[in-house]
Amino acid sequence: MGNLLKNLFAKKGDSFLGVDIGDSSIKVVQLKKVKGVVVLDTYGELALGPYANIEKGRATSLSSSDIAKALVTLIKESSINTNDCGVSIPLKSSLIFVMSLPNVSEKQLAQMIPIEARKYIPVPIAEVDLDWRVIHHEETKVSSFMSDDNSDDKPLGYESSGKKEKIDVLVVAIHKDTILKQKEIIEGAGLNLAFLEIEIFSTIRSVAGQNISVFSILDMGSSVSKLYIIEKGIIQDSHIIDRGSQDITLNISRSLGISVADAEEQKRKIGVEYSQPFEKEVSDIVSSNMEYILISANRILLNYQKKRKKSIDKLFITGGGAIAKGLTPFSASIVDVDIEIADPFGKIETPAFLDTLLKQVGPEFAVAIGLATRGLQQFKD
Repeated sequence: MGNLLKNLFAKKGDSFLGVDIGDSSIKVVQLKKVKGVVVLDTYGELALGPYANIEKGRATSLSSSDIAKALVTLIKESSINTNDCGVSIPLKSSLIFVMSLPNVSEKQLAQMIPIEARKYIPVPIAEVDLDWRVIHHEETKVSSFMSDDNSDDKPLGYESSGKKEKIDVLVVAIHKDTILKQKEIIEGAGLNLAFLEIEIFSTIRSVAGQNISVFSILDMGSSVSKLYIIEKGIIQDSHIIDRGSQDITLNISRSLGISVADAEEQKRKIGVEYSQPFEKEVSDIVSSNMEYILISANRILLNYQKKRKKSIDKLFITGGGAIAKGLTPFSASIVDVDIEIADPFGKIETPAFLDTLLKQVGPEFAVAIGLATRGLQQFKD
């Protein structure tokens, strides 16, 4: 995205930290570059439930100061040794949309976007920060954002063969209260904030390859699941599915009369596959909830493909729900798109003895890895 919320005076160093603040936990990943190779320094996760006097794994609504205390603890436990960080913004606190606007100069566009954006944003425009960029589609054969002579009179997307009447602009709106809270958390934890980024952009960076034209991401979060459809690096569609991994854990806890922590362990260990009769009840609960999420996702994907007359190449699954045992074949039986459980740690250099563990937990750290990767690229080169 553009320069929204970017701290141009971020301190230089060897490493960079990605901080993903979720409803039920905080996840951190510290990366560094060694001879041009991105290497894992350290990582960690801390449940927020105990800070709200509830069980681990439960979604919370904590104050900035309480989250900052939790982050300080996590930094110490994970042996984090850099202060420079990027922090996630949850999708629910932001709005992403595409507007079709007249092909005018950059100066005129900057004046026009806040006015037109009012039609899409359900709160007063003064309560949000806006960022935007022109989307360049290959089929339009559009040139760079501005003409070579930097004239305000030439339109964005100007080309010598003629002028397009309309251009598409990707707009991001983030509520100022959310920005303030994230800044308070980072300041309270004694870190240097380099940038804030909406979680989906971080996820795209960490899980998707460069050669995939149209793909989707299903993020099975704690309280909800989020489905995104991306074409040529641009988010074309996003949906909230009102069921998350916490719902599965709580259903297991209630049905078996066990703690939420034990239910979470059973969900991950048994998943949608059971090998013993006594595991069937857990497997049935996981399967029924996963089926709801996946059928909803499949319906959205099919509608998109029918409407746009384009095939979706792959569905990446991330988030806590993605690590349930047996999810890949189970998902493939429901979703009519090639399935891949995200492996963001697989894209960086990691200790060989951690390969199995990191592949298992990787889907949960997609956002934090994406943030740290951006930080290395943007501030550490």
